[in-house]
Amino acid sequence: MPSEPLLVTSRFYVVEVDRPLADGSIRTRAVVRHPGAVTIVPMIDDDHVCLIRNFRVSVNQTLIELPAGTLEPPEPADQAAHRELVEETGYEAGAMQELHQFYLSPGILDEKMHLFLATDLKEVGAAREAGEEIENLIVPWQEAIELVESRRIQDAKTISGLLLYDRIRSRNS
Repeated sequence: MPSEPLLVTSRFYVVEVDRPLADGSIRTRAVVRHPGAVTIVPMIDDDHVCLIRNFRVSVNQTLIELPAGTLEPPEPADQAAHRELVEETGYEAGAMQELHQFYLSPGILDEKMHLFLATDLKEVGAAREAGEEIENLIVPWQEAIELVESRRIQDAKTISGLLLYDRIRSRNS
């Protein structure tokens, strides 16, 4: 609920002026209110992950990313993860496990990202939205980590998701 006038509203978010300081002092800030999102680490098998190449208008580049998407309230995060995985990659998950939740840029944005691991994948065909420029990029796990280390992956949710799951994998082996 906005505490000050709305500056911008769109299908997925609003930008409002907020005064969030806990000590009672007044400091006006613009805050982006977002319904939340999911990102998925889709494991094709024990050693291959399905990344995507995704053209992003905001940076005018094709980025290597984990599949992701916005929640459609009141949709639960796990349901959104299943939906987005099929839409963006064409894979359906037999198992979906939430690994973490985190904020992407809490200085200006309240978007909470839910990170999931998808396993037992079955190819069912992508259902990409009109205008999406996405293609699958299936790579061995170690290559995905090398893409992070070489800075070829620049997307924060992808860096976080891959490195967290890499740590979990190393503990479990």
